[in-house]
Amino acid sequence: MHEYSIAYDIYATAKRAALEHDAREVKRISVDVGKMAMVNPEQVEFLFNIIIEDDPLFSDAHLACRDIEVFTRCSCGYEGNERFVCPRCGKLPEIVTGMEIVVTNIEIEVDEE
Repeated sequence: MHEYSIAYDIYATAKRAALEHDAREVKRISVDVGKMAMVNPEQVEFLFNIIIEDDPLFSDAHLACRDIEVFTRCSCGYEGNERFVCPRCGKLPEIVTGMEIVVTNIEIEVDEE
């Protein structure tokens, strides 16, 4: 169940960023999840919510996963979304986007000094 380790890594990344910036609360974590990342975003969100249950820093936190479409490029010049065989030359195209799992934004609340 690799969704658990992904959810935990998202939590750890957000927690580290929040502590580094003296946050009093984490509000929202935005994550890009590629369609070919072999991850169920709903499962990641569910597990993330279980992980943060007992952490007061995350009491109102929301995880927002955004699906990233596959984009490929081939040495022959083809660019598109064909994943396995280039429609122009028959080679295996390079996947440019669509396999990533990236925390793109962490919204926190800090005390004004």
